[in-house]
Amino acid sequence: MRTELQLLAVLVALLVGLVAGKGWERYRLKDGRWVDRRRLRDTPHYMLGLSFLVDQQVDQAIDELTLAAGAGGQVLEIQMILGNLYRQKGQVSRAITIHQALLQRPSLAPLEHAYVLLCLGLDFRHGGFVDRASEAFREVLRIDPRNRHALLNLQKLHEEQHQWREAVEIRSQLASLDTRSHDDSQPILGFLRNQIGLQRAAEGDVVGAIRSFEEAIDVEARTTPAYLNLGDLHAREGRPADAIAVWERLVDASPDRAYLAFERLEQAFYSRGVPQRFVDLCQRLIRQNPQDWRARLALSRHLSAQDQPRPAYEVLLEALPHHPHGLAIHQEIWQVLSTLGLEPALVQRYRDLAREAVFYLDPHVCTRCRYRSTALLWQCPQCHDWNSFVEERTTPAKVMADLAREIE
Repeated sequence: MRTELQLLAVLVALLVGLVAGKGWERYRLKDGRWVDRRRLRDTPHYMLGLSFLVDQQVDQAIDELTLAAGAGGQVLEIQMILGNLYRQKGQVSRAITIHQALLQRPSLAPLEHAYVLLCLGLDFRHGGFVDRASEAFREVLRIDPRNRHALLNLQKLHEEQHQWREAVEIRSQLASLDTRSHDDSQPILGFLRNQIGLQRAAEGDVVGAIRSFEEAIDVEARTTPAYLNLGDLHAREGRPADAIAVWERLVDASPDRAYLAFERLEQAFYSRGVPQRFVDLCQRLIRQNPQDWRARLALSRHLSAQDQPRPAYEVLLEALPHHPHGLAIHQEIWQVLSTLGLEPALVQRYRDLAREAVFYLDPHVCTRCRYRSTALLWQCPQCHDWNSFVEERTTPAKVMADLAREIE
């Protein structure tokens, strides 16, 4: 009986503690009265502020959240949101003031402290205070060593300062967190090691540069610029056979990026007296991917240079249906037609194929922030993401017309 009473007393104590904890979580004492924390989120100002924030109406969101903060006794989450909004507006000093004031609160839990520090680090980074931003992010990691946001921002800080070795170190820490982080990090580590290779090559450290480019390829086999740079280095050092071998590895590893090595390979094969190897390479890529218009374009240019305009023209006409909007194809066709004396029958075949085409310079778009570029970039200048550009393809007008008729 006594044991049962003891157990019952323990159970009652647990329930009382739970109720007290929930009450403390929900209520706080302000100006001599208890305020319901959860009711703060139900105020019209708070809800309106969030609505404006979702609609990206920053000024209105700040006005409403400021009123909500006043009604709620400076609730932590509202103050952090306000600071972030001021930073987004470019009022960095005001954001810094808000977040520094939050750090002075004695009742912050460790994770709350880490999050406020992270916001402050973002303020410093946005304002260009690199050292202070780095210090804030490292303090976040001292409190929360697995904080992905702090690691990512530290990596970007190092990248912006071209401190590639430090960026690799931070990214390696991020890769060790979990399987998903490891998989996401491998391509980025490849590009970062490629940058180290470029840095070493600029410093005259040829051996170190070669090692870095090879490491980049070992980390991620599709690190395209590492192949290009490694081959270029071998070529400059008088090792054309090694350069060719590296560029051919690129063709095998990333057939969709093989066109970046076409000009290099063509010149190397020609200089070694084996131009037929370039023809064989292009034909192999076309067999592997019948829609590869770039291999056909490269082959046609090679044939034109070898004084074979008619075969070059036939190859171009095969490429045209696969990329009817590509200005490069049309420019090459015009060049070949001029060489052939603008024979009426050949011109008519071209006109029949190109009637629905709208020309454009092959545009590339960042899949993360939609930044557009006519050139293929390895790092987006706007969001700084790596290897995020893809070629944007436009559906041929004839296909769109057929789809419209089907819909009707």
